[in-house]
Amino acid sequence: MRKTILLTAFAAALALSGCKDDRTAEAPPPPQGMTDAAIGHYCGMNVLEHTGPKGQIILASRKDPVWFSSARDAISFTLLPEEPKDIRAIYVSDMAKAPSWDKPGANNWVDAKQASFVIGSRRQGGMGGDEAVPFSDRSAAEKFVAENGGRVVAFAEVPKDYVLGATAEMTGAVEEKPSPAEQQHDHAAPAAAKDGHAH
Repeated sequence: MRKTILLTAFAAALALSGCKDDRTAEAPPPPQGMTDAAIGHYCGMNVLEHTGPKGQIILASRKDPVWFSSARDAISFTLLPEEPKDIRAIYVSDMAKAPSWDKPGANNWVDAKQASFVIGSRRQGGMGGDEAVPFSDRSAAEKFVAENGGRVVAFAEVPKDYVLGATAEMTGAVEEKPSPAEQQHDHAAPAAAKDGHAH
């Protein structure tokens, strides 16, 4: 009887250990620091050359992050049907900790799905278009709105048409799946964004 209890306890400990290892294996990889080697996925330029918040997406199929010259471009990547879907993590510049708009910082990243975004403000993103300005702290986002206009939304509430521009249908928010008809419209974005700039 005692041997059975010990074996049961040992098996339970192994099972718990295995679950813990699984959770650790599934944890998203950390963000990488932005360097001169960070080239924007859509613009083909060094992201450090642009002002405003940046983005990086870490894919399971790729060693280095996919870099973006704006946070809005990082969000658009998640919506476009032709882009990879093996996303392990999405990070954007935490503008609550940024030294300035011109120098948003190389290591102050926030998980995009945990961030508060300011949309519709007077500040323009890295390529001169509308920006989704990310903050880890909602009160910092609200202060930014008081100074620059716009409104605060969560990642899942960023309107699809705001991210993809005039080529997108006026539908819902970021986490909605596009219909086949919408995919026809979306596949050219963000190059044909409403502000006329290639992102």
